[in-house]
Amino acid sequence: MAHPDHHPVASPVPPLVPPPPPPPALSRTAAALIVVSVLGVSAAIGRRNAPDPSHPRTRRWYKRLDKPSYTPPDAVFGAVWPVLETGLAVGGYRLLRQPSGPRRTSAVGLWLLNTAMVGGWTEIFFHKRALRSGAVVAGTMVATGGAYVAAAAKVDRPAALLGVPFVGWLGFATLLATRISARNPDSDAADAR
Repeated sequence: MAHPDHHPVASPVPPLVPPPPPPPALSRTAAALIVVSVLGVSAAIGRRNAPDPSHPRTRRWYKRLDKPSYTPPDAVFGAVWPVLETGLAVGGYRLLRQPSGPRRTSAVGLWLLNTAMVGGWTEIFFHKRALRSGAVVAGTMVATGGAYVAAAAKVDRPAALLGVPFVGWLGFATLLATRISARNPDSDAADAR
């Protein structure tokens, strides 16, 4: 017989509370507008500095540079960059569509930094003709590109994988920019000031 003052001890079972919903992601429209705006500005800056027939002075300067034998023809650059930029666009869109949070914020921040640096590099290398600075910025972009891929992998693996060719090309571009700078010390107009 149980003692009248004795109460059975209830086992500590927490109440079943559903986890809070993930923070909202950006809408498809907002994500697409951000991607188009960011890559559009970067592409416009890059286009303004391109050594193509529409910029004859820059083209003549670039053609006169002593470049290593493994420098790709202009057509290769024209074919590679749209592919890389498409990978960045899709990767950025995928990241922006993920629920917000510190990891997504970090990955999107690095995505923004890298897309801005693409246009910025053309401004330094082609417009200012600062070859040494261009090589340093290219090397920095390898590091920031690698950080972008690592951060994106924690949020959306396909976005990260789409960034891998970008980082690989940046590695090659850094090698190329470094060799061009070393072979053309007198052409380094901005760095000589």
